[in-house]
Amino acid sequence: MPQTTIPASALTFLLELKQNNNRDWFNAHKEAFATQQSYIETFAGSLLTAMSSHDLIETPSGKKSLHRIYRDTRFSKDKTPYKNNWSGSFTRATKQRRGGYYFHIEPGNSFIAGGFWAPNTSDLKRIRDDISYDPAPLRKILNSKSFKETFGTLQGEQLKTAPKGFDPTNEAIDLLRYKQFLLIRPFTDKDTASNSFLEQANNTFKAMRPFFDYMSDVLTTDVNGEVV
Repeated sequence: MPQTTIPASALTFLLELKQNNNRDWFNAHKEAFATQQSYIETFAGSLLTAMSSHDLIETPSGKKSLHRIYRDTRFSKDKTPYKNNWSGSFTRATKQRRGGYYFHIEPGNSFIAGGFWAPNTSDLKRIRDDISYDPAPLRKILNSKSFKETFGTLQGEQLKTAPKGFDPTNEAIDLLRYKQFLLIRPFTDKDTASNSFLEQANNTFKAMRPFFDYMSDVLTTDVNGEVV
């Protein structure tokens, strides 16, 4: 039967790894790592199946969604070799579906997220142009009961001042300052270990759709609604 819960042992392993974040310890516990990662992989596969009922996903499997446990320390002051979390992402299929899905499992810091982590210059300009012209559609989504109950507020890095080329007195300057557009819902350790976490994670991804649909329209159609 597919794994639909994340066992407590998966979080316990991460706590032990955090306390022993070195190659000798990890190499001595590779079998335990493989066992715990297999639980997350199977959970991700079950989540992918659930998501496929409401969106078209390009990611082929739960295994393919997982991120490596190994950290890239080349440009980091923190030289610990391993991450202290399980994480993965799902890519939406076709160029007309924008936005990405992400899950992060870490003791005391688990969350489900999605959105636009690093939009390129062209995409960011198109988003800002649309918001500047008429912020009402986006505000309607962000102020909806569903959005507020699930995500609270839009998150992401922001400029301290108005972006170049935009009027600082624009009525939507609070939205125009965003450089990232992130939707994040935190979960407790108790939440992630519950039998309902798969459903909650899937429903969280589903709640992103109005925002994703808005962004997809902005980024893939012209003023006449034609695909570009």
